[in-house]
Amino acid sequence: MGRFLAGRFCSHVLAGALLGLLGSAVSLPPAARAVTMVVAGCAVAGFGVRLMRRRPACRPRPPARLGAFLLGAATILVPCGVTLGVELTAVSSGTALGGAAAMAGFALGTAPALALLGLLLRGLSRTWLALAAGAAAVAVGVWTVGSGLGLGGWLPRPDAPAAAAPSGRITVHATRDGYRPGIVTAPAGVPVELVFAVAEAGCTGTVAIDGRDVRLPATVRLPPRPPGTLRYSCSMGMYQGFVRFVAAN
Repeated sequence: MGRFLAGRFCSHVLAGALLGLLGSAVSLPPAARAVTMVVAGCAVAGFGVRLMRRRPACRPRPPARLGAFLLGAATILVPCGVTLGVELTAVSSGTALGGAAAMAGFALGTAPALALLGLLLRGLSRTWLALAAGAAAVAVGVWTVGSGLGLGGWLPRPDAPAAAAPSGRITVHATRDGYRPGIVTAPAGVPVELVFAVAEAGCTGTVAIDGRDVRLPATVRLPPRPPGTLRYSCSMGMYQGFVRFVAAN
């Protein structure tokens, strides 16, 4: 566990320094984050399946030193709302030292909880409770994959009725439970303005739309689009909204 936490600390400090030094140029676009979330979700689900299939060994094997360190370092690639928030703080610092300090504080502050969780899972792996822990990991992995597919726009579009917009200006409210209204209709072939208002602070405070991230409140101006559907989501893909562009009669 010590090597795992050491690897996690080093990767977070290095990432913070790079984010602070290079600024927003380092931030991943929504499509890249979506792929990362799908890969990370599959890895977590695979870990859960492995945990459920694991059997007690007569003589436990010591974990590989380098493997534990690299596994901890790889946690920087796992998308997390809290982690993304700290990364934004690192970016806004504008300096390598400030970014490294922000990420180091986050890694050190969460280390005790992760260490306790690791000890708990190590004990559970030798009992029937490992099944419950594995099932929970699989559920988290599937949820992460679903969020990544939503962020990337790779899920089927709903057929629910949409709220009609009388003009090319639409107001959408970001709440803790999603975007309201979730589906709106806009005229095709003309510029459209999406006015995002923040009703409640939460994950929906940053929206990924048209291939870019936008911090709310904000007005997103879209060029004329053909008839079809535009999907947008929060930065983690948990909550989504849709704009249906309809040709005028």
